[in-house]
Amino acid sequence: MALISANLAVLIALVFIYPHLMVSPGPVVAAHAELNTDCFACHAPLRGASTERCIACHALPDIGLRSSKGVPLVRKAKGVKTSFHQELIEKNCMACHSDHQAPRLTQRSRKPFSHELLRPAVREQCDSCHVAPADKLHSKVNGNCKQCHSQQAWKPATFDHEKSFVLDKDHNATCVTCHTGNDYSRYTCYGCHEHTPAKIRAEHQEEGISDFENCVECHRSADKDSMEKKGPRGKGDSRGKREKD
Repeated sequence: MALISANLAVLIALVFIYPHLMVSPGPVVAAHAELNTDCFACHAPLRGASTERCIACHALPDIGLRSSKGVPLVRKAKGVKTSFHQELIEKNCMACHSDHQAPRLTQRSRKPFSHELLRPAVREQCDSCHVAPADKLHSKVNGNCKQCHSQQAWKPATFDHEKSFVLDKDHNATCVTCHTGNDYSRYTCYGCHEHTPAKIRAEHQEEGISDFENCVECHRSADKDSMEKKGPRGKGDSRGKREKD
């Protein structure tokens, strides 16, 4: 019994003297390499890592912007334009970070970020942290990104095309059919079936409609009985639904 107690005492002593050899889950990330054998720089005995010890080295206003030595950080994450650490609800570094690299097969130094960690006011302002995409699809889009995207994942988008035009069985076309040149801010109905400029012009002018360039203003679907008729100058008319093809 005495021998067992002695061995246990030795093991406990070794844990405190050489924690990086006895209980370390793996080497730390490269940026903290100089702390690889100094466990108590981040960990409190028997309590684990603490945010207080993190911000003792990393000043809160500098996190995400400068290193603990004041050197400006090079932004690696594409699409993120500024630090967001200052906008968190609470200071909890371990909610996202684990500096130990762990075994190679499960190696990960960062946990998935949750937008729930952000203050509600900031959570609704996507462009305060993210750079707007530069493609034509987004260049003319104004408003909240959450109209089409969720905060759990950027893709897939949740854009509701039926608010503009119903893609029913007769119009279940690919995007490039109506949106040419990868420009999703514009569309065309010409080139399909009877949709030619000359025929569309003749049909609309016959009914006294002069403004017929923006088709989806009246045509929300292929259902001819569901559209409103427009007056001679292209303004809304109360004369009811279209009666002829």
